[in-house]
Amino acid sequence: MTGPSLPLDGVTVLAVEQYGAGPFGSMFLADLGAEVIKIENPAEGGDVSRSVGPFSFAPGDTHFFQAFNRNKRSITLNIKSAEGMRLLRELARGADAVLDNLRGDLPEKLGLTYAALADVNPAIVCAHLSAYGREGPRRSWPGYDYLMQAEAGYLSLTGEPDGPPARFGLSVVDMMTGLTCAFGLVAGVLGARRTGRGMDVDTSLFDTALQNLSYLSTWFLNGGHAQGREPRSAHPSLTPSQLYRTQDGWIFLMCNKEKFWPILAERIGRPELANDPRFARFPDRLANRAALTEELDAALMRRTTAEWLDRFGGAVPAAPVYDVGQALENPFVRDTGRIADYARADGGAPVTMLAGPIRLDGATTPARAAPALGADTASVLARAGVSKDDLPALRERGVI
Repeated sequence: MTGPSLPLDGVTVLAVEQYGAGPFGSMFLADLGAEVIKIENPAEGGDVSRSVGPFSFAPGDTHFFQAFNRNKRSITLNIKSAEGMRLLRELARGADAVLDNLRGDLPEKLGLTYAALADVNPAIVCAHLSAYGREGPRRSWPGYDYLMQAEAGYLSLTGEPDGPPARFGLSVVDMMTGLTCAFGLVAGVLGARRTGRGMDVDTSLFDTALQNLSYLSTWFLNGGHAQGREPRSAHPSLTPSQLYRTQDGWIFLMCNKEKFWPILAERIGRPELANDPRFARFPDRLANRAALTEELDAALMRRTTAEWLDRFGGAVPAAPVYDVGQALENPFVRDTGRIADYARADGGAPVTMLAGPIRLDGATTPARAAPALGADTASVLARAGVSKDDLPALRERGVI
């Protein structure tokens, strides 16, 4: 790498992780320069996501796994065995943090808490990502993104008012919980470097899903208002801020400041709408949203979405409504470095993926594809005093 060092250079994270949420968060740490050592159980074939289809480059190398594990290292280590846990403890001596996304009751059982590791490293930060937390009646419950969306009210907010409950099309709770865990881990490491004392840092899918209710929760807790679905994916209180019809499809407009409304009216050739008393201010437009939708549909259906975007660009907040393929073929994505090739360690064909969303002034972030299972076992375990000659016996005993 040329240019400035990355902000997390010199930070080592042992990641006892699998599937989506934990790996998504630790991937951002790796993007920013942290050495993320992925610990995979050889008895289970490593991270289960290595076999999550339907698309694969090769057996054990799925598109799904690649999407969550760029820029990491991989070792095989069975920490359920006494010998495996001994080696993890040795690695923890030189690490800044241990991240796990296990069921809430497992970190304590496996010895991944601060209380269990402080004797080998008083500054270690143990970041735990579970379904429902490590305390309380659900600590031993498994849980997944869609379940959190259901219980935290998301399905009552998504879709049309007369439709059935609907989840988000993406595992947004997994991803946000991963980032929340990564944020907590970095905060813990900063504190430990200042004080010399580490800590446990906890987050859960459920707590993150609940936190995302944000202002809707405040509306209910203080005013008793339980927000439901709005037609055409509309904002609950600001309008025009929703889907509208165009000549060839749909466009999403978001006039979320009063200043945008008269500009929109002028750009669609209906300047008189800005002074219509039914539509003068946000409360007026909300009270007459159905009538405003009719007016805007009629005006917008005279041109295509692309033509309207040319007229609105930089003046009225607007976006086309794309499917996933169209979103990724968008010139604004393709031509601006938002897609990158990630090189494989073995020199094979690179993996094309989205580039990380954090841009660092003058620094080049790493671009390595996800590692093969156990690719770094020998070099990493050498830090724990394991020689190359020791590896065959460890492998035979199922430790690595």
